Amino acid sequence: MKTEQSNPPPQESESVNGKSRRFGFDQPWLIVAGTVGLAGILYLGLDYVVQAFSHETTDDAFIEAHIVSVSPKISGQVAAVHVVDNQLVKQGDLLTEIDPRDYEIRLSQKNASADTTKANFKTVLSLLELMNAKVKTAQASASQAHAQADASAATARRAELDFKRAQELIKTSAISQQEFDAAQAAGKEAGANLKAAEQNAVMEDSKVVESTAQWNAAQSSVDLAQAQIKQSETEIQAADLDLSYTKISAPCDGRVTRKAVETGNYVQVGQPLLAIVSPGVWVVGNFKETQLTHMRPGQPVDVDIEALDKPHFHAHVESIQSGSGARFSLMPPENAVGNFVKVVQRVPVKIVFDEPPAANAVIGPGMSVAPSVRVGNDLLPRWAVALVAALLAVIAAFVFKRAVAKFNHRSQPSVP
Repeated sequence: MKTEQSNPPPQESESVNGKSRRFGFDQPWLIVAGTVGLAGILYLGLDYVVQAFSHETTDDAFIEAHIVSVSPKISGQVAAVHVVDNQLVKQGDLLTEIDPRDYEIRLSQKNASADTTKANFKTVLSLLELMNAKVKTAQASASQAHAQADASAATARRAELDFKRAQELIKTSAISQQEFDAAQAAGKEAGANLKAAEQNAVMEDSKVVESTAQWNAAQSSVDLAQAQIKQSETEIQAADLDLSYTKISAPCDGRVTRKAVETGNYVQVGQPLLAIVSPGVWVVGNFKETQLTHMRPGQPVDVDIEALDKPHFHAHVESIQSGSGARFSLMPPENAVGNFVKVVQRVPVKIVFDEPPAANAVIGPGMSVAPSVRVGNDLLPRWAVALVAALLAVIAAFVFKRAVAKFNHRSQPSVP
């Protein structure tokens, strides 16, 4: 009578007498699955090795961007705030308003002062014109006085000559005593008239000097008034500029961050109100100095941003800082004193995106990234790495299948 035996499990089974064991790992589906899994593991391992020889990576890398701090140029009470935290703004958008009434009054005062200065300028300009007319009149009077003096000098010269002739003639009784006395009197009169004409000419010259001095004073007053007009115009421009500063606009495109102003606050000149982070971002990777041997500007970079799902962003090395980060810190190390311990320094490398992330992407300065700089040619392309991994996996599966079959063959019990 035959006894029924249960089927052996797929992994292993024992013989009836319990002396032999058979492994069932040679099942086709199991070998195919193992081959695929081994090929994937080999591909990841080989790709890591290949990338290690041609790429330089670092975890000490962060997003950087231009951060513009917005501060008021005047002091005053905040009348309105038109933005909220993390709001996207465009260049020229109104951010905050300061109460403009004080600055409007100041501008009105400067305008009134400018009007007064202009009226004063007109007055001194009229005075200058009057002084100009006086100078011309004095010069004309002086010219007339000099002409009269010249005429008097000619008359006095003729009277003097007549008197000398009369003196000669009186000796010979050619003329009467009366004629002689008349010639003498005429000479004295002509001399007196000459002195009077000369004194009048001197007086008229002094009037010319006096009127010229008055004209110079009037001209100085005009120059002063013109300077006051320019000063008042400058003060108006300054007051108008201060009034324009009551409206604070966005200096660039970006997002509002660190907002620290509310309606009703009294703000001072230079007080930080908020910051705007520009949309243009880049990466600063702090590589070890030993990683810079073959690193050059222009080399391609794959950037992984931990906050985004996209696996890689394509970028390139723009520049390498001329010096380590520690050397440009607030308190650089002084290695010439005390004990020295050598530490591998890190050097900042600026990496620029070939295609910047989308504007709605949630990234900003300080966020962590993982750049991988290609500093040399790959030993094998990725398709070759995949092919080698597949071949190795197939060979390993073939060897494993042969080993399992050989083991199972040896484990078969002998049949009597």
